[in-house]
Order: sequence, then structure tokens, then C-alpha cells
Amino acid sequence: MPACRRIALCIAMLVGCGASTALADEFWPYYWRHDSGWHVVHRGIYEMENRSAALQANPEIDDGYKGPIITGLRADIRGLNATLPPPQWRWTTPCCYGRRPIHIP
Repeated sequence: MPACRRIALCIAMLVGCGASTALADEFWPYYWRHDSGWHVVHRGIYEMENRSAALQANPEIDDGYKGPIITGLRADIRGLNATLPPPQWRWTTPCCYGRRPIHIP
């Protein structure tokens, strides 16, 4: 591979990495606009999902033991999800359900 192609590839990778972090920073304030209660609930859901996934992935634990625990965790997660307000996404384009359906004869 010629040296000029390597240099161009490195420059393209540097620009791409820089652009991706710049775009990620644009959406970061939307995460912090929630109150502290939202963050506590969100963190609890995250931890319960991780605990459930760890139980499901461990083949050494008996299914009769971990089954009720996983079922309880899922019920708790649904309960915590119910306490969160519905998401309010800000899209630059209208949702796909807002347009008329396409009928193919």
C-alpha cells in the first residue's frame, strides 16, 4: 500500500473519530435534563436487568432456584418502567406512522 493511501486513511479515521464524538456531545444534554428521581429509577432498572442477565447466563445455578428470582426481577422492572414518564423524542423527520400507507395493487 503506497504511503499516500496510508496517510489518507489515517486522516479519514481521525476525522471520523472526531466527528462521531462531536455528534455524541450534541445529544448529551438530553440525558441530564431529567431530575434525580429519573436517574435513580433508570439506574435501578439497569442493575436489575444486569442481575437477571447474569442469572440467566449461569448454567451452574438450578432453573428452579433462579426462575422465580428472574420472574420477580422482570415484574420489578415493569413496575419501575411504569413510574417513568413516556419518552418525548425530538426527530427532525416525521415518524413513519404519520404518513399514508402504501397500497400495492
